[in-house]
Amino acid sequence: MEFVELGSTGEKLPVVGIGTWKLGADRQGSVEAIRKGIEFGMAFVDTAEMYANEEMVGEAVHGEKVFLATKVSPSHFREKDLMRACDESLRKLNVKVVDLYQLHWPNAGVLIKETMRAMEKLVDEGKIRHIGVSNFNAEELKNAQDSMKKYEIVSNQIEYSVLVREFGDSLFDYCKSSKVTIIAYSPLGSGALFDERYGAAHVVLDDIAKRYGKTAGQVALNWLVAKGNVSAIPKAGRLDHVEENADAAGWKMSEGDIKTITDLGQLKAPIAGRLNRFTKRTAPFWSNIMTKLEKKRMGR
Repeated sequence: MEFVELGSTGEKLPVVGIGTWKLGADRQGSVEAIRKGIEFGMAFVDTAEMYANEEMVGEAVHGEKVFLATKVSPSHFREKDLMRACDESLRKLNVKVVDLYQLHWPNAGVLIKETMRAMEKLVDEGKIRHIGVSNFNAEELKNAQDSMKKYEIVSNQIEYSVLVREFGDSLFDYCKSSKVTIIAYSPLGSGALFDERYGAAHVVLDDIAKRYGKTAGQVALNWLVAKGNVSAIPKAGRLDHVEENADAAGWKMSEGDIKTITDLGQLKAPIAGRLNRFTKRTAPFWSNIMTKLEKKRMGR
């Protein structure tokens, strides 16, 4: 497994980790998949309060040497709410400290200074080690950075893949120059990479994959890794998919093949799509709905 530095901390993350959104309905299967991923070197596991699966993730990583990350819902960005939310996540994960605590989505209804003050307080109290954000554009990230007094934002988790390029190279460049690591979620386009609607992209990836003895999915992940300053966190509930994801690292494509994939451009709307501004204005409302839906999906 290859590694990337987390911000300017000197700490190393696997370039391919484990995303857990929509994992947990099959609790035992999910636990086994996460543990297998750790065994293969993907010892970076990301979850979130909103996913309603922190207890399952806590079971999976118990006793494992792993970098553990979770995210606080935007409905809990006020200081007292954020402190309580962190305590609840620690309880569910069954840990005393989480390695990376992230703001899940911008919430325009709460002053970012209040939220970042609470995040820094959590570091002071020894409950979290590093501070990150998620779904922040360059301006939002800069505002959050400017609100910090003692610590740094070390990561920005965004949707990015062969199919989805919403934030573009400008955010990548800003994060790299600011020493903020990109964590790429849904790096396989939430499965859309294998949808016939995007068959043209799959043909390109498959053609390249055959030359390296790899799969289209491995090529898609490797393209992300090749950008540098990135850790991709695909979700996989099947053991064979876990192994496939792990084998996306440790080899390199030619510059020509990387350019061919880059030239495909954006082919799929991001999860938030054109509602991005709306979701940021109404973050507490929809995040609560999402949490309820995730609990229902897992039969809770």
